[in-house]
Amino acid sequence: MKALVSIVISLFAASAVSLHAADAKANWDANCAQCHGKTGNADTKMGKTLNAKDLTDAKVQAAFTDAKATQSITEGVKDGGKTTMKAFGGKLTADEIKALVVYVRTLKK
Repeated sequence: MKALVSIVISLFAASAVSLHAADAKANWDANCAQCHGKTGNADTKMGKTLNAKDLTDAKVQAAFTDAKATQSITEGVKDGGKTTMKAFGGKLTADEIKALVVYVRTLKK
């Protein structure tokens, strides 16, 4: 009986993680892909215009912490007074932003 309970709990946990990852991918597609591209390589017209970071590049990924990524997604990014990435703190929850940061880390090649 204990083994069955453990298996059921494990399945629920795996299901929750899977749904969380699916939500992050959906949020990426809806909010980030326009500039950073579907795969994160910033090969879109808007990404090139804004000089978006290629998030598939290991060196680019190493250059920022999860805390910095969270801050950038939440507050946006400005360069010389020009907004280069809009803020999503008013649109996404803290958990959704955290999931996006985890998702971004999966883009590294």
